[in-house]
Amino acid sequence: MNRIEKTLAVLQEKNEKAFITYMTAGLPDYSKTKEIVKAQEQAGTDIIELGIPFSDPVADGPVIQKASYEAILGGANLEKTFACLKELRGEGVEIPVVFMMYYNTILHYGLDAFVDGCKKSGVDGLIIPDLPYEEQEELLQALADCDETILIQLVSPVSAGRVEKILEHARGFVYCVSSMGVTGQEGNFHKEVIHYLSHVKQVSGIPVMMGFGIHRAEDVKPMKDIIDGAIVGSHFISLMRESGFSAQAAKEYCTSFKKELNEL
Repeated sequence: MNRIEKTLAVLQEKNEKAFITYMTAGLPDYSKTKEIVKAQEQAGTDIIELGIPFSDPVADGPVIQKASYEAILGGANLEKTFACLKELRGEGVEIPVVFMMYYNTILHYGLDAFVDGCKKSGVDGLIIPDLPYEEQEELLQALADCDETILIQLVSPVSAGRVEKILEHARGFVYCVSSMGVTGQEGNFHKEVIHYLSHVKQVSGIPVMMGFGIHRAEDVKPMKDIIDGAIVGSHFISLMRESGFSAQAAKEYCTSFKKELNEL
């Protein structure tokens, strides 16, 4: 078991739901990135998705697109994000961290070098929206000897009959895209989201997380008996921007969301 699996196992034993956030690496800079990661760990956030800035983030809406663009202008890249996470691990940060990124970044960096970077810096998981199940074999083979880093599977309302196949050997958790479209679409949940999530939960042997369009814990109340946790991305970035990237604001929001999520 890696950090993600250990964390989720503890939550299941306590009958608690997981709270996962997404933030763009290097926004507004890596010093602030480190502060916000530490604040979230202190607040009880369970897993952090760290977005690797990319020039064409096709799965993301305007909030994350802008964040990625600004981070790139500030010099953020994969190499610096590896270094940032390695520093955090050296400073005692143990919260599971997932890199959310696009496959071209990995190909450009080099597959073997990328996996080595994950090992050395302490990356616990990968989410790659533009890498379909049928194209994952090369990456999975490269990760085969790296038990610390696992590939997180995504499913959506249009996955339909492919869900069982996608999740057959999945590890960590399954990321359920709740809406049709890109990230950050407020409350635009697919009309059959309950049925879809119920199907995923029925066939999944790992925890089921719901993301896309979530702002408050209340947003997932209709699904609380199905999902094992919630993921907040665009709203968290907007909150950080509005607060001047305040670590205290991050801590307060995460503490509140986590508490409310487990009181639904």
